[in-house]
Amino acid sequence: MSAPAISRRGALLGIAGALTGGPLLAFGDAGAFHPRLLGVGGEPLTGPRATAPSHWTFELVRRTNAPGNASSPIVRADEAALLAEPFVIWAGTREFPELSPSEIRGLRTFLTLGGMMVVDDLEPERGVFQRSVRRELGRILPEHPVVKLEPSHVLYHSYYLLDRPIGRVVGPPTIDAVRRGKNAQVLLLAHDLLGALARSRADDWALAVVPGGYGQRERAVRFAVNIAMYLLCSDYKDDLVHASWLMRRRARSRP
Repeated sequence: MSAPAISRRGALLGIAGALTGGPLLAFGDAGAFHPRLLGVGGEPLTGPRATAPSHWTFELVRRTNAPGNASSPIVRADEAALLAEPFVIWAGTREFPELSPSEIRGLRTFLTLGGMMVVDDLEPERGVFQRSVRRELGRILPEHPVVKLEPSHVLYHSYYLLDRPIGRVVGPPTIDAVRRGKNAQVLLLAHDLLGALARSRADDWALAVVPGGYGQRERAVRFAVNIAMYLLCSDYKDDLVHASWLMRRRARSRP
């Protein structure tokens, strides 16, 4: 009998465990979605958006029954903890200076091992944060330029059937990404996805979506769920049993 295939997520977790010399965190132990924040080059999430990562997990668990970890720790690019789990969010609003050589090495290692990063420009109307991130990506993975994801990419149907990205703002109809092989490892969003997920102290939506409406908010939440499911199950097309499970879940979730 041939050995089972190992997904890129499993490979990352196994190698990261060896590199960090300690136990893996929740993703490695339970396959849970865990939206960690990259504390490099951006700025700490404050105000309502600080609630967005945990609510992202809440919506994923509520809608799909996938496991999730609602904490949102900050990890730095130059610390071993970055390699303990395969997902990180790089969010910000401002231009920032060049990363240090150790930060570049850390992010290169994370992505080379198969990690996934979502870059969320919280002020996409200005776009200065994403310009700085693109500059640094050219230093981190110079051999892998930013490209547009095709409309047929699995990200658009990893759980919900979607035709475009969307967030607090409608933004561009496509996603730019850094791909290594078949995998989209860095998603560059100009939609303020965290803004669409942010909750108020009264546990209501904190920030208005633009131009607005329930439909836009719902599509933004579905887009966030699809990203999480892509992370958890990006190789599901190679597993017919899993693909069938996803199809049944999608069918039951449609309004």
